[in-house]
Amino acid sequence: MSRTGRKRRGSQARRQIAGLLFVLPAMALVTVFFLIPLGMTVWMSFHDWPLMGAAEWSELHNYELLLKDRRFWGAMEFTFWYTIIAAVAIFGVAFPLALFVERPGRATSIYRTAFFLPVVVGFSSASLLWAWFMNVDSGLFIPAALELGIIDKPVNLLASTDGVFWSIIVMVVWKTVGFSMILLMTGLQSVPSEIVEAAHMDGANRFQRFWRIKLPLMRRTLALALILSVAGSMLAFDQFYSISNCGPRNSTLTAVYWIFTQSFVSFKLGYGAALSMVLLVILVSISALQLWLLRTPSEDAK
Repeated sequence: MSRTGRKRRGSQARRQIAGLLFVLPAMALVTVFFLIPLGMTVWMSFHDWPLMGAAEWSELHNYELLLKDRRFWGAMEFTFWYTIIAAVAIFGVAFPLALFVERPGRATSIYRTAFFLPVVVGFSSASLLWAWFMNVDSGLFIPAALELGIIDKPVNLLASTDGVFWSIIVMVVWKTVGFSMILLMTGLQSVPSEIVEAAHMDGANRFQRFWRIKLPLMRRTLALALILSVAGSMLAFDQFYSISNCGPRNSTLTAVYWIFTQSFVSFKLGYGAALSMVLLVILVSISALQLWLLRTPSEDAK
């Protein structure tokens, strides 16, 4: 091998080593905080694993139990419908806001900050705040509605399934819409202005430019925002734990809440691990389906 070839090969090796060194911290974090816990969860799911005492190998017993667990599948059904409604509501509010704050203006930065501020509040804190807002006696919403004459008598929103459900939907939209707004706004701004201007010169109106140019070019952004929204809704826990405690009469029981109950209230850690693995498979499948539905034409050709 010539001297030039050896230098080129040595340079490539140094670049590969440097790249590996840059990646190592991320690989270590993923291994410690995801791969190892995932492996432990899989291992636990095949055991009868009480909180206190020795674990016993149970093969597929936990998975056989969950197939007959009506409460878990009922919670999955509720979580599924909650996810659909929450995702649609978030996108229905986030997209108009993204279109509004994407336009340059004097107060644009103020609007962006105001809409994004609830995102920085923790879900538990936001849920507790919202629970106080909805309190029929000392809260904010019901006394204000009485003073304004919107209602004639106090209404306990936390006493009915519909009241709890839609109140939580409103809270989740208020809490998370700013994040989706920023993602969608970034997607709108990433569309090349030359293409939009060319369409405008060809006579396309504002709606046509949005529907036929901007929206198709935002597929990756839409996929990211939708996956994050769906995943967050499927893993809903804090808001139902803090506001309704799955009430009334377990009508707002979510899948994660049932996993939490089985693992840390009933102390069936092995069964809770099996439930977690099933939820993980369902969530990965839904995310893969979303990516497939929102694939780009270039990805179809591959």
